[in-house]
Amino acid sequence: MAGNSRRRGAVRKESTKKGPVVGSGGKRRKALEGKGPTPKAKERTGHPAQRKAAAAAAKAEKQRAAAKRAEETPEIIAGRNPVVESLRARVPATALYVALNIDSDDRVREAVRTAADHGISILEVPRDELDRKTGGAVHQGLGLQVPPFDYTDADDLLTIARNSGDAPLLVALDGVTDPRNLGAVVRSAAAFGAHGVLLPRRRSASMTAVAWRTSAGAAARMPIGVAPNLTRQLKSWADEGLMVAGLDADGSTDIDGLDLATEPLVVVVGSEGRGLSRLVRDTCDVTVSIPMATGVESLNASVAGAVLLSEVARRRRAAGRT
Repeated sequence: MAGNSRRRGAVRKESTKKGPVVGSGGKRRKALEGKGPTPKAKERTGHPAQRKAAAAAAKAEKQRAAAKRAEETPEIIAGRNPVVESLRARVPATALYVALNIDSDDRVREAVRTAADHGISILEVPRDELDRKTGGAVHQGLGLQVPPFDYTDADDLLTIARNSGDAPLLVALDGVTDPRNLGAVVRSAAAFGAHGVLLPRRRSASMTAVAWRTSAGAAARMPIGVAPNLTRQLKSWADEGLMVAGLDADGSTDIDGLDLATEPLVVVVGSEGRGLSRLVRDTCDVTVSIPMATGVESLNASVAGAVLLSEVARRRRAAGRT
């Protein structure tokens, strides 16, 4: 009650209310309905959690855009030795950049001659333009442009393997991030009769010029696919009747006991450091170790993969003779 008539000097104030007020209850039944549950912190505009989440999403989008640009942008191999080695390995190049007024030597002459023999365009450019194209790398006046690699769809790898007429043999890489290891695995896969190589989309090396060069041209003959989710793709192949054998230092069986070698098979090679990831290991039907002499800690991922693929090829040859 406004005012107090018993206090000296008090004045009673007349009410200013003119009927029901929204939110007071009034005479309307829905006037006091709630607004629902309080939004999560990251959904409230201006909240620190919301600003942090927005910044993280923007960063992720920027990284995705950069990765997409990198996939679509031709790569430039810089340096005289790398260029000559790539041309010798028949890396599918589209252009050879030669700096104007270059000091010619045997490597430059071989690069120009080989590029001409392979029908690769030879372009003379100012040195500062070659600096820009190679991102400031030490190019020594030579740069070789390589187009983005043409990957095979992951689901098509099994079809290619089945159409070969032999028991399918596929190789999957789990977290191999060194392009030289990738190139070496591709080379071993081709040498020992595999029908395709599978890479995960994330946390994996891709078929860069370095991987091309290390594969010694095998990448031109070997179908290579990319899986958005490696574990899911392995499970899909398992459902199609393939056995999954993962290389692991603490494997459940050693290479001498790999009786699955003659069956339709996927060989999984783990990363250089931590080996197989937990989810991939759980997907494997068997994990295989390679017996080694005392004092040797482990093998390089590509070397270990070559050893296992060699054993698979040996067992398949033996089975074919019986």
